[in-house]
Amino acid sequence: MTATASFSHRLRPILTAACLAMASAMVPAPASARGPEGIADVAEKVIDSVVNISTSQTVEAKGGGDGKGTMPQLPPGSPFEEFFDDFFKNRRGGPGGKGGGGDLQPRRTNSLGSGFIIDASGVVVTNNHVIADADEINVIMNDGTKIKADIVGIDKKTDLAVLKFKPPRPLTAVKFGDSDKLRLGDWVVAIGNPFSLGGTVTAGIVSAKNRDISSGPYDSYIQTDAAINRGNSGGPLFNLEGEVIGVNTLIISPSGGSIGIGFAVPSKTVAGVVDQLRQFGELRRGWLGVRIQTVTDEIAESLNIKPARGALVAGVDDKGPAKPAGIEPGDVVVKFDGHDIKDPKDLSRIVADTAVGKEVDVIVIRKGQEETRKVTLGRLDDSEKVQQAAAKSDEQPADKPVTQKALGLDLATLSKDLRTRYKIKDSVKGVVITSVDASSDAADKRLSAGDVIVEVAQEAVASGADIKKRIDQLKKDGKKSVLLLVSNGDGELRFVALSLQ
Repeated sequence: MTATASFSHRLRPILTAACLAMASAMVPAPASARGPEGIADVAEKVIDSVVNISTSQTVEAKGGGDGKGTMPQLPPGSPFEEFFDDFFKNRRGGPGGKGGGGDLQPRRTNSLGSGFIIDASGVVVTNNHVIADADEINVIMNDGTKIKADIVGIDKKTDLAVLKFKPPRPLTAVKFGDSDKLRLGDWVVAIGNPFSLGGTVTAGIVSAKNRDISSGPYDSYIQTDAAINRGNSGGPLFNLEGEVIGVNTLIISPSGGSIGIGFAVPSKTVAGVVDQLRQFGELRRGWLGVRIQTVTDEIAESLNIKPARGALVAGVDDKGPAKPAGIEPGDVVVKFDGHDIKDPKDLSRIVADTAVGKEVDVIVIRKGQEETRKVTLGRLDDSEKVQQAAAKSDEQPADKPVTQKALGLDLATLSKDLRTRYKIKDSVKGVVITSVDASSDAADKRLSAGDVIVEVAQEAVASGADIKKRIDQLKKDGKKSVLLLVSNGDGELRFVALSLQ
């Protein structure tokens, strides 16, 4: 082999590798790596429908009336004390200063958010928290035009608001899409006003659906990794058809900036709320008139429900629609108006979204058997405050009139003295708990002295002996847990499942 041939032989692998690298560079990345090509088309189509929301509010200045106004509290003898005294007293209204005695003037604060036009007549949707407590609200259009807006209606429970303004020219309006059709991984586009920068487009995918983050009673958020930051609140989340499938509302971020976890109220919820706010100026939600709780595995085992599902009825309002329909404490709602009920949140959302006055079929499981009840829904009074359980007295009785011990509980038949000691209403019937073993399952389930056991395994009890008899029978039957119906002193009921093992 010649020297030239030998060199060429050694060079060939290098040239081949270089050619492959060049060819690889010329081949475009797969579409999945680049993202969908339709994002630019969506943004161009809908950008003029997205607006900035500017609000201003008068805030009362807080002063101590001592000439110091809002002076920071410094430790005695601080080397900065003289400097702050001089600044706050002499320059901000202290004695001899310009303020004449330390009275601070109210100040104006401004904030910015996002919104979108759903009607060319000038109807805008945004978040309630964007415009809450505002003295003045302005809509700023994509070209910078600023117009005063009025509130049509708000709904605090879904954090939505509808505004109205008089457009100076024809507007671009957008339509709602079907958020129920979204799939995990679908591409979405967020447009809004992050950090007051104006119309900004970001894109990502649907990361999760029906997300409950305990921010409200009807949580069912779309989670997305499309960048959402402060100022995006109230802005739209679009699908690739240019339809609004959510309202960007919340982010989770330790830094305050986007970390790829944002939440949007789904369009199915938004559309219903907006329709009612435009029609009535308020929300008219359905009302079933029950207090509900989660069906735990232990409760499901006690009620012979497999698998654990539904919403357990812990109490029935005497004036509510469920009462005349025959729904009782201990029933487990597994289907409402044709919708499967997986947990209490499902029932709350579906009932709220159902029209007031509509007659619906409610399927419950009672003592292991399914029953259908017809209920005509009432209207939820949102002004009513949710009653909290009365505080339990920590005071231990001087003497313990114990008649029975069971499940780590000291139990006694209700008497006048015990009703007075634990502030138990006369309408409450059952067996009172006078002490709880701190190491027992009952303590873990937060039973405490003053609670009253009304039923054991869905049978009424009147004495500690009744409870002991029921528990012994359940153990003989091979049951692993027992379901108790427990009342506080005010008569508010809840179910508690305790282990028998």
